[in-house]
Amino acid sequence: MQRVSQKQCISTVYRHAEGGTYIDVYRIKTRQMLITKSQSTEQKLQLLSQASQYDLACACGTKDDEHRKRSEEGKWIYPVALPQGGYTYLLKTLLSNECVNNCGYCPLRVAQDSPRCRLEAHEVANLFLRYYRLGRVSGLFLSSGVIGTPDATMSRINAVGRLLRRGNFRGYIHLKVIPGASDAAIEEAVSLASAVSINIETPAEKHFQEICTTKNYRQDIIRPLELISKLTAAGSRYARVRQTTQFVVGASSETDQDIVRSSGRLYKQLELSRIYFSAYQRGAGDARIPGEQASVNNGDLLNREHRLYQVDWLIRKYGFNPEEIPFDTRGNLSLSVDPKESWAQCHPEFFPVDIQGADRYTLLRVPGLGPFSVDTILRMRNCGRRIRGIEDLGKVGKRLTKAAGYLKF
Repeated sequence: MQRVSQKQCISTVYRHAEGGTYIDVYRIKTRQMLITKSQSTEQKLQLLSQASQYDLACACGTKDDEHRKRSEEGKWIYPVALPQGGYTYLLKTLLSNECVNNCGYCPLRVAQDSPRCRLEAHEVANLFLRYYRLGRVSGLFLSSGVIGTPDATMSRINAVGRLLRRGNFRGYIHLKVIPGASDAAIEEAVSLASAVSINIETPAEKHFQEICTTKNYRQDIIRPLELISKLTAAGSRYARVRQTTQFVVGASSETDQDIVRSSGRLYKQLELSRIYFSAYQRGAGDARIPGEQASVNNGDLLNREHRLYQVDWLIRKYGFNPEEIPFDTRGNLSLSVDPKESWAQCHPEFFPVDIQGADRYTLLRVPGLGPFSVDTILRMRNCGRRIRGIEDLGKVGKRLTKAAGYLKF
């Protein structure tokens, strides 16, 4: 199979048969791209579901049942927390790993020489419904590289949603919005989905320009985020639809403080349902971006990601403000101490907390106490039970042992 040199263009140049295999040759950015059309749907899904692992905007957590799993066929299925409690599983895949963009952090960028393929809308819909009827998944998460233009790609993504909805599927569908898509394409996605997302990637335009030169941060990223927020606002036609986004951690020169403050603004101004963080993995991107030149390892980046999720939890569930989060002199979170304990160490005047009389807000500030432990304390107090020691709260492990040092009984 010969590769053909191409110039910038985004339409199919020609189709030819080679060894019984149909090949579509695409002109993309002076690069070469051959897309094999003879692969089975299962073979393509195997490649595309693996490629979708870099987008975490539907699953993360600290427990085993909160992380992605491989199905028997080797495909990724992702858990999603339900409002009423428990988890459901999504089939998560890309529609295509072709992409005309050259984002320096992305393993699927056009400058990367890797196998490419795509699924057609009917293939995705039929495959998903088969898994759904077998009870293996209950929802779909669909994203894609940019095939040609943003709207051409959105048309393909939305086509999957239309097929499923017209087939009377009323379950969970999460559709990715392609940066640069038109307002009409975005609104159609919102009308079909249970949740939508467009990844913000970095906390500011200056950081975005360090890792991507083929997209406009304000026009292609921020504008769609604001439009989706308006479309899904309380009282609107699509108020039931959730909006999420994702930061890539460590690809640009951003600090944790930059990300946390940007997250706070997104929650406050756009009322996002959830923000996700994906640690950049060194070696996957362009050697010229800051993430490849920094003196950190992948383990530290994963630890950064974990700390940012802890801060996100403090802001969403514990009543902390972004301005309260402690950072080091470089603007980063401690990798050795969790952020709530760091805050406690900075505020010795707040402790010890009286376990008999403190309110929920105050108890949630205690390192080692989470919502479950605090609810247990409040129930015991409401029943007239006096808490005489940490052992009264149940089996004493590391977290309750830590909490005991900040409590007064």
